[in-house]
Amino acid sequence: IVNLNASTFDENAKKEFVKGAKIAYETIITNFAKGTLKDIKTLLDKSVYQQFEDAIKDRQSKKHSSETTFIGISSAEVKQHEQNKNMLEVTVEFVSEIISCVKDKEAKIIAGDPSKVKKVHDTWKFSKNIMSNDPNWSLVETNI
Repeated sequence: IVNLNASTFDENAKKEFVKGAKIAYETIITNFAKGTLKDIKTLLDKSVYQQFEDAIKDRQSKKHSSETTFIGISSAEVKQHEQNKNMLEVTVEFVSEIISCVKDKEAKIIAGDPSKVKKVHDTWKFSKNIMSNDPNWSLVETNI
């Protein structure tokens, strides 16, 4: 979107944004579950990357494994957008369907259910420097 700012973030811009946000959401969820943060580093703000890395290290230190099957996104809706200096911030509410479980080192399920689809509600905030030529947005906050 050329000349992107809070006032030009209209319905068409929101629709385009949501398309990209859905792809980013699925990519981030599945890579986090697999523990492959390097594949999504460009999508994450430094602080979110650190939080995810800490959670993965904690999981690994306990010898836990995460199994996630991403079924799909039921809805994704822009809840808020605002400009903060040169940063445009967009908050999106996602409702998705995911099968997930966490297993301990003996492969015993300690959380979740590998045979049950659960509805997940997430609210994520994405940010982009409107002065930058980089088209990518960064995830700056999860579950607001």
